[in-house]
Amino acid sequence: MEEKDVQRLLDMLYGMIDEAKSVAFSSDKCIIVRDEALDLLDEIRAKLPLELKKAQELIAARSEYVAGAKKEAQEVLRQAELDARTIVSESETLQLARQKSSEIIRRAEDRSKELYHVANTYTEDALRRTEEAIQMALTEVQESRVRFRAASQEQMQAQRAELNRTGADEDVPKTESSAQ
Repeated sequence: MEEKDVQRLLDMLYGMIDEAKSVAFSSDKCIIVRDEALDLLDEIRAKLPLELKKAQELIAARSEYVAGAKKEAQEVLRQAELDARTIVSESETLQLARQKSSEIIRRAEDRSKELYHVANTYTEDALRRTEEAIQMALTEVQESRVRFRAASQEQMQAQRAELNRTGADEDVPKTESSAQ
């Protein structure tokens, strides 16, 4: 859900920039409402720690899963050892007990390895997806920030040029009227 929120906010920011009015005589620069863009960036920044928290929760869940698998394997091993001790010492029965114990231990070790592998694969995949989502969000924010700064600076330069032009236009009539 949070990942979709971050994606939605990024889409909104992208849409804002994509639909913004172009600056005169420039196709790659635009004018956006600074407060709206900054509000979206603040919301994105607030959501990213939640994504990181989810990744940490996945790591913790993986650790618990692996610990549970190890505990289950140890319990199976313990039970196998108890079963082996309680079997009558007759040679044929003892041989069967040893075979059964070895089989149980082998299955428990196989199951433990399988659970460990599944947990690692799942966690690695979840962390990779989370990392990709966070990286995409960060890249989009950085690109938006660069575009915003460029547009803002260009707008400031245009306003300065307009003020300079207006000031120069006002100075010209004064000089002509004082000459008369």
